[in-house]
Amino acid sequence: MTTGAERNVAAAEAYYHAMNANDLAGVATHLHTDVQFVSPMVNVAGKEAVLEAVKRFRSRLNSIRVHTKFGSELQAILIYDVDFGEPIGISRTAALITFEDNLISCIELFYDARPFEKNLKQNASRRASAEG
Repeated sequence: MTTGAERNVAAAEAYYHAMNANDLAGVATHLHTDVQFVSPMVNVAGKEAVLEAVKRFRSRLNSIRVHTKFGSELQAILIYDVDFGEPIGISRTAALITFEDNLISCIELFYDARPFEKNLKQNASRRASAEG
């Protein structure tokens, strides 16, 4: 018999597996209608808004590699590396995933946003130089 903790960990892994495979439809099957996404750089709510954020995120990454995972009756935590390639490189990330009705209702990410902010500033400077 599968426990709620095992089910949540498996669902969280399946969500990231679908994302790694660039399977947006597969990602969508794991999301609650009222899902919330919280990260150091973006906060969105609602399934369509989260799917749009996933699409943007997925377009920038090379791969996701899960290191460890564990769960409880209501949540799962995955620790993973996201390979963005240069100039960002590898981002070590933790995801706290909350479930409601066996679907992901909240994803809260923890990672160092400084490499992304630096990259955004460099890109803005390049655009301003090209326009000016």
